[in-house]
Amino acid sequence: MTELKTKPNEQNVEDFLKKVENPGKRDDSFEILKIMKEVTQQEPVIWGNSIVGFGSYHYKYASGREGDWPLTGFSPRKQNLTLYIMDGFEKYDELLKNLGKFKTGKSCLYIKKLKEIDIDKLRGLIIESVKYVKELYP
Repeated sequence: MTELKTKPNEQNVEDFLKKVENPGKRDDSFEILKIMKEVTQQEPVIWGNSIVGFGSYHYKYASGREGDWPLTGFSPRKQNLTLYIMDGFEKYDELLKNLGKFKTGKSCLYIKKLKEIDIDKLRGLIIESVKYVKELYP
């Protein structure tokens, strides 16, 4: 079985975020950093070369594949800000209903600009996701 390459490292989070080229995305990244730090009560850590993660959990699938991953996190990608909502979005219809302009993947929330998002709903989404992951992987 292949080993997961995305692991926590010693890279400085603030230095990483200061290098985000787009000033709006850089400012939004620092705001998301603040929100996730507040919600998780965890210090941020760089995972791989582009994910700012908070906390971690160990998963093991029925297939035998296992690894460690952040409880939540984000990455300031070129196209958008990618937030990792680890349990997906199926049960969050109410929080997503008036969240603002976004797209989703399996467990990724894609945001162009934070000013287009309801911050309270975003905070609620992160809180609920972290709570669920902690219950699922104590």
